[in-house]
Amino acid sequence: MPRKLLKLVDELQNKKIMIIGDMVADIYLEGRISRISREAPVLILEHAGETVVPGGAANAVHNAATLGGTVFAVGVIGADNAGVQLTQVLNSKGVNTGGFITDAGRPTITKTRVMAGGQATVRQQIVRIDRECKQALTPAVEEGLLHYIANHVREMDAVVISDYGSVPPAIREAVIAACNQAGIPSMVDSRYGVMAYSGIRIVKQNESEAASALGLDLREPEALMQAGRTMLDRLQAEAVLITQGPDGMTLFERSGPVSHIAVSNKSEVYDVTGAGDTVVVTMMLALAAGAAYYDAACLANLAAGVVVRKPGTATATPAELKQAIGEQQL
Repeated sequence: MPRKLLKLVDELQNKKIMIIGDMVADIYLEGRISRISREAPVLILEHAGETVVPGGAANAVHNAATLGGTVFAVGVIGADNAGVQLTQVLNSKGVNTGGFITDAGRPTITKTRVMAGGQATVRQQIVRIDRECKQALTPAVEEGLLHYIANHVREMDAVVISDYGSVPPAIREAVIAACNQAGIPSMVDSRYGVMAYSGIRIVKQNESEAASALGLDLREPEALMQAGRTMLDRLQAEAVLITQGPDGMTLFERSGPVSHIAVSNKSEVYDVTGAGDTVVVTMMLALAAGAAYYDAACLANLAAGVVVRKPGTATATPAELKQAIGEQQL
């Protein structure tokens, strides 16, 4: 198995992958603790810096690009500084952002974290401010997305829909139909609406998302098995991957096998933020390279084991992934 996975890391290089979804700019405002305010019992911070990191579907984009994929990102940004910075960050990673449709009537989705610390204190988040328009996309913006997808999807080796809640039904249906017609593997990772993705080839969910989608209680011993099999059946999927945090992940295949894959480095977990995005794109790039579902899931599990060792949303390089594979042989 390790030799097969090492070869797979090389084979996923330059595979074309389209990632469609909610492109989020994670903004980190850094401040040095100065004093307590006289106006209210709150900290006063001296501004020390600001960084923009890809989040949401953009984190999946970032991960795919770092692994060596040729990435086509598709989503909506606002005519604002956050949208410009997010685009610049992804372009610097070699991502094709021609699928970003700018909507001047809505802001780029942002999650702004105010981080405070000092020379003798640990840096920590003290508040998060989210900015997002909850209204449906305008017909013009939706048409722009559909036009881009229709013009490029058949060039892809794999397609991912990373749906945090705003992917319209028309886009969902068009992508599934186009991928199935062209024989392109497609995956959905949906936080709130996975059961609307009938016909998708592969489903990725974490335990709580799967339980919520099906109204199951995960404390019941059979709930996980029921969730996987029900999704396979009702969505007519070929495979369902349910991640289970420190308990690893379980792969359900329509052909019959149910495989549990244990985490690779349980004792070294630092931050699981965004690890699900790493799992999604690693598995899809591996499938694009011709891997079987089980091998692709094993590689994705190892990639997740790399990023959880790092703080915040993080990525895994091919070299780090090969090192993780090598550590499995020790």
